[in-house]
Amino acid sequence: MRYRVTCLTPVLVGDGNRLSPIDYMVWKDQVNVLDQHRIFRLLAKGPRLDGYLAQLKKADKLDFASWGGFAQNFAGRRIPFEHSSAAANWARVAGDALFIPTFASGASGPYLPATAVKGALRTGMLFASAKPGMLTDLKQRLQGPKPPRRAADAAEEQALGQAGVDRMRAVAVGDSAPVGKDAFKVYQLRVSTLQAKGADAYTLGWKQTSFAEMAPPGTVFEGNWRERAFFTQPEVRRALRWPEKLDRVSIFSAANEHSGRVLDLHKKYAAWTGLDALAASVAELESRRSAAQATGTACLLSLGWGGGLMSKSAWPDAANEDLRAVLKSFPFYSRPLNTGLPFPKTRRIVFMADKPAALPGWVLLEVGQG
Repeated sequence: MRYRVTCLTPVLVGDGNRLSPIDYMVWKDQVNVLDQHRIFRLLAKGPRLDGYLAQLKKADKLDFASWGGFAQNFAGRRIPFEHSSAAANWARVAGDALFIPTFASGASGPYLPATAVKGALRTGMLFASAKPGMLTDLKQRLQGPKPPRRAADAAEEQALGQAGVDRMRAVAVGDSAPVGKDAFKVYQLRVSTLQAKGADAYTLGWKQTSFAEMAPPGTVFEGNWRERAFFTQPEVRRALRWPEKLDRVSIFSAANEHSGRVLDLHKKYAAWTGLDALAASVAELESRRSAAQATGTACLLSLGWGGGLMSKSAWPDAANEDLRAVLKSFPFYSRPLNTGLPFPKTRRIVFMADKPAALPGWVLLEVGQG
């Protein structure tokens, strides 16, 4: 069987690599990734190598007046900006914000790693399988004299089973086939934040700007999907203590339930901030989710970079008091929780045509014969 992942908003599933501002130059509204080996071989034949190395060592980004010819003649790859305004805004941003995370790529080209798809499905299954008492138990473990380093592992194993009998073993997902490098664009993103404006009223604030190489909406990744028949046998399921109805439909239903809860929270956020284009995008995602839920053969997922805590958490709604108590055990979360503002108060927003337009990482997953 084959799966098909269609990007509904710009998506980045990276491999940890980033282009530094001295790895590329911006010219003609595109990121020109420099072939540094060719440049070094050329400069080694003349007196300019020392000057180039000195700028690489000290500069935030390469001086276009001095080295712009490299962007034209020594670019190993050219990645267009989503819009000319993104290139103009790039020029006004400080160098430390110009590191561009890149899409996962292998010897044959960019691809969607299977772990991104399987991880998002797992989060949905954990969301659907979680019981209220799990958070209470987790809170108690964290309040003990020696809190465990991986306190949530017990809750995950209780919901999905230990490693040998993990329910997600029922399906196997392969990396996607590579896609063409020309499918990608560099998008501008900004972090939005909520600011108090009175009782239960908020206003919009903006924080840092960043840029990322992303797969645009409409990009399609395809790969192998396998459902292990061994785990469908009744006697095997009884031995593993799996529920009788554990199949692709139930896994997709769980993923759609999780996506629906996350989209509800994003809908509220869009209303609080007055971001109309974002609200329209969330409404369209909700419509696609409802249609996918009706088919039973598709689901909406939030995966990859930029989705934030809610896309990775089995408990996305921090209004739950037990969850807030758990999060306050970690200094990273305790400070924003103590502000009294809705948590999380930030979102990473993708700009399109110089306007805040969408949340990153939303895709439609479909499985069929092929």
